Amino acid sequence: MARLEVNRSGEMEVFVRVVELGGFSSAARAARMTPSAVSKLIARLEARLGTRLLNRSTRQLQLTPEGCAFYERATRILADLDDAERTANVGEQALGRVRVNTSASYFNHVLAPALPGFLALHPGVTLDIVQTDAVVDLLAERTDVAVRAGPLKSSSLLARKLGETALTIVAAPSYLGRYGEPRSIADLEQHNRLGFGYTRAVDGWPLRENGQGIVVPVTGRVQASDGEGLRHLALSGVGLARLAAFTVRGDIAAGRLVPVLGNLDTGETEAFHAVYVGQGGPLPSRVRALLDFLAEHGRVS
Repeated sequence: MARLEVNRSGEMEVFVRVVELGGFSSAARAARMTPSAVSKLIARLEARLGTRLLNRSTRQLQLTPEGCAFYERATRILADLDDAERTANVGEQALGRVRVNTSASYFNHVLAPALPGFLALHPGVTLDIVQTDAVVDLLAERTDVAVRAGPLKSSSLLARKLGETALTIVAAPSYLGRYGEPRSIADLEQHNRLGFGYTRAVDGWPLRENGQGIVVPVTGRVQASDGEGLRHLALSGVGLARLAAFTVRGDIAAGRLVPVLGNLDTGETEAFHAVYVGQGGPLPSRVRALLDFLAEHGRVS
């Protein structure tokens, strides 16, 4: 508790003024103090630190090596304090860094194309983007916003929905040319079904045949840690992949991928949300600006 009773930033500010103005009298005038009060403050500071910061003579003050090091640190700390106060007081102006966690699929197909518009609207905001399909702890990873696919688990996090996407089984024409096009669930036994290398909410492909719902296990020879990796595997002709429709729409239109088993589709969709920690006070304007932008320009369909 003793440290809380000491105005350390105030001491630093007076010390920096003494150094930069070259004496106690000049610093006293700038700080609206008496020279004796400034002298006593510096003496208390030196006693608390256990070292001499200034060598005093009748004509001048000279920094000791310890005083020089303390001066450099103090000026940086005071500058950081000023910056913190400016950042907290920007009101509606978005300013500062936003750390974003998102899947590679969402980044490549939705976020990256929209980012020029966001950066133009908010020139004071910088972004730190981490791409992963893994669910991260926002607090532990110091993440401001995470874009997540699938059902949300119960938590203290808040969320904004970014839409829903259909899921489509696709394959490259080269793969279908070698192994044929599957037309039933039984046909899938003869095909390489590409899957994710981690547990998902539904661990398999939900399909419906003859009025009966069946979850087909994914037992292919290759797995990947994210949807964009599976997409590239499918494009290379490695096997079948079940992917978010917005990620393969262009590939299907260009003939690079072909949708299969559409007649067995259950109509299931996957929701996308922007999640964030929203409790404990109002959101920083920088985070609110990104959430508002994603709600309008970062939607999947």
